[in-house]
Amino acid sequence: QVQLVESGGGTVQAGGSLRLSCVGSGGTYSSYAGNYAMGWFRQAPGKEREFVAGISRSGGPTFYSDSVLGRFTISKDDAKNTVFLQMNGLKPEDTAVYFCAAARTNYSIVITTRSRYEYWGQGTQVFVAS
Repeated sequence: QVQLVESGGGTVQAGGSLRLSCVGSGGTYSSYAGNYAMGWFRQAPGKEREFVAGISRSGGPTFYSDSVLGRFTISKDDAKNTVFLQMNGLKPEDTAVYFCAAARTNYSIVITTRSRYEYWGQGTQVFVAS
């Protein structure tokens, strides 16, 4: 069974930065991290969980939601079984619990559909103060 553990959340002033990390382990992930497309989602209180950023299994193609494009950057280090989300220029509306997710795929594509992801972390809280 694949396990994902996020870290790096916290409280930051508007305009500040945070770097989230997600380490994968277990199942086939430990040996074949390169077989997984990865994504970051977030969920604010009272709202649906929404896609934020995704990266293909190869680490090449990436895709971002309009709300974070130009401010957030997703990357992955398969040797460390880790995916990152660098968040700059944070805004109060970025406040949410952030989740990473993994999806096995044979293709170097970015997956934006929540239901396509098989494995999820427990989430890390990000609070942006105005």
